[in-house]
Amino acid sequence: MKHLEIEMKTLLSKEEYQRLQGQFSEITPITQKNYYLDTPDFYLRQHKIAMRIRTFENSAELTIKIPQTVGNMEYNQALTLEEANACLEECKLPQGLIFDELSNRGVSPSGWVVLGCLTTVRYEKETSIGLMALDQSRYFNVVDYELELEVENGDQGSLDFQEFLQANDIEYKKAPSKLVRFIENMKKY
Repeated sequence: MKHLEIEMKTLLSKEEYQRLQGQFSEITPITQKNYYLDTPDFYLRQHKIAMRIRTFENSAELTIKIPQTVGNMEYNQALTLEEANACLEECKLPQGLIFDELSNRGVSPSGWVVLGCLTTVRYEKETSIGLMALDQSRYFNVVDYELELEVENGDQGSLDFQEFLQANDIEYKKAPSKLVRFIENMKKY
């Protein structure tokens, strides 16, 4: 599956996160583990491509995100937990969409390294302005909080997101991607 992802996001303080949780009280959170992969020489990162295997309780998915003029083209491939674990242990990609997409770009299907794991507890719901996700993420000795809004239209989405933040008394704080935050902190450990 392939789709254009346009998302707005902000980092949150713990207090802002706790306040917003009230708006997600009817949602059961999902825990997802994000395993980030790259080559030993960070080929993907140098080309601004992000790759991860995300595991849930009973399933998994392999994803690459490739920057576009607006947003990221996101390629997702469903995996069983067994397939995901095999990928992580063998550092080798399974046949399919991601394998083909990377091969077309001259990237080897094996020789990956797992950079580590970031665990997110996500509350997600459809709202009148788009798909909203409230995240608490843990990696290394870090816990951070983030609000994401996935939208169809970048310009309108940006306006709606700013309005939502103002209405909820949240100060916008630039949120680099989870992968970038992970790598920044990886350097410290």
